[in-house]
Amino acid sequence: MSETAGVQVLGGAVERGDEILTAEALEFVAGLHRAFGARRDELLERRAERRAEASRNGRLDFLEETKHIREGDWQVAAPPADIADRRVEITGPTDRKMAINAANSGAKIWLADLEDANTPHWDNVVSGQVNLYDLVRKQIELHVPGGKSYTLRDDVTHAVPLVRPRGWHFDEKHILVDGEPVVAALVDFGLHFFHNAQELINRGSGPYFYLPKMETHLEARLWNDVFTHAQKELGIPHGSVRATVLIETYPAAFEMEEILYELRDHSAGLNAGRWDYLFSVIKTFRDSDQYILPDRNSVGMTAPFMRAYTELLVRTCHKRGAFAIGGMAAFIPTKDDSNAAAMEKVHADKKREAGDGFDGSWVAHPGLVPICFEEFDAVLGDKPNQIDRKREDVEITADQLLAVSETPGEKTAEGLRAAVDVGVRYITSWLGGNGAAAIHNLMEDAATAEISRSQIWQWLHNSVTLSNGQQVTLELVRENLADVEKSLRSEAGFPTENLSRAVELFEQVAVADDFVDFLTLPAYEQID
Repeated sequence: MSETAGVQVLGGAVERGDEILTAEALEFVAGLHRAFGARRDELLERRAERRAEASRNGRLDFLEETKHIREGDWQVAAPPADIADRRVEITGPTDRKMAINAANSGAKIWLADLEDANTPHWDNVVSGQVNLYDLVRKQIELHVPGGKSYTLRDDVTHAVPLVRPRGWHFDEKHILVDGEPVVAALVDFGLHFFHNAQELINRGSGPYFYLPKMETHLEARLWNDVFTHAQKELGIPHGSVRATVLIETYPAAFEMEEILYELRDHSAGLNAGRWDYLFSVIKTFRDSDQYILPDRNSVGMTAPFMRAYTELLVRTCHKRGAFAIGGMAAFIPTKDDSNAAAMEKVHADKKREAGDGFDGSWVAHPGLVPICFEEFDAVLGDKPNQIDRKREDVEITADQLLAVSETPGEKTAEGLRAAVDVGVRYITSWLGGNGAAAIHNLMEDAATAEISRSQIWQWLHNSVTLSNGQQVTLELVRENLADVEKSLRSEAGFPTENLSRAVELFEQVAVADDFVDFLTLPAYEQID
């Protein structure tokens, strides 16, 4: 443990951690926490109030008090040259191998994920910053003893990193400021900004970010104030920071324009975070039988309420001169032709997004980069983006965003079993330190486990009857959990070290009367 000027570092030693956790860097982070921590707390309280209000009303709506913003004539700042073309973005955690592979992947952008694809073990939190430090300076390499070496290629243009800090709801228990845990988002943002903002500018780039889990424009305003403060504190020109906001919560879908407006000097657009969005739909209206989703895998992007969400996102962004970035293709390609059908689905997904006006999209694996390029190249050609395509043909109402009950698909016993299976597999991986888990040929992050456990909670607490006539009961859920645990214990190669804890945790967040806002919060209490 070390202490400096009211800052205590409770975490243990991490290789090269002393280069990141300098007295100056910690004091900068502490300054952010002292300036903005209390406002963060107030905004989290507002989330609960807003959820309760939505539950009472049975709906969300566009805000009357911000109508003047939606009707106003304004634009976000023009994009910096090095991120004007974002047609293919690859995502992944900030471990060293991933950082190098992402930079070499051929993608235009790397979402360097300190959030949902990263277990916040103290070692991961600090080593991720070490890796970003080295990546920015083009000095990152990895030599596996007795194995491969990974270095930056000089025959490709390296993907530009956009760093995703943890959401506002998370605290970092390993750093105390004036005796209280520091806001984790400010740790992730602050350390990267402190060490790398000026270096990035010197290299013709800048400090660029992805902002997750936001629910309101007031949370965007807080981020904007953090950016303004940080730039002023370190003498970085105002507007150097650019941030893309993930619209992955139901409330945020009704405040897209306001979110862009609050960040307009620092905005790099919006992204359609599809899995977390489904999780948020359930979370927001978990008490209502009007918002019950069928099996997760049957909810596609062509479902009416999802179509409304993505169409509104493109129209909103392009109206304001901002990027619209599409959703994740999570498939992991195999070396043979066994997944040809899955690859065709990726083609269709990216073709639909490019055709709808998105400026780029996400993939989880380097093997999908060419597919995404192919579909966006076909629409964009030599243009860097299609922000000039205004989509004025789109008019989306609140009722269309809320039309969850029109989603086709069944609630099945197989869907229940799959939700338990995937959720337990993911939590087992997460507890073991890997937040980006390959499960059934898909690259999954925390959003996967959230949709799995929240769907079970929703079905259980609304006494849903499955297509086979079974009612979802506590006994049925526990029976599935026991079957899954037994199956995983006998599965060759499955790591069972954290399995019992994962099963216990999954049951806790899937069946308890009190709905836990984020399963990663109780999970965080179980790791170092």
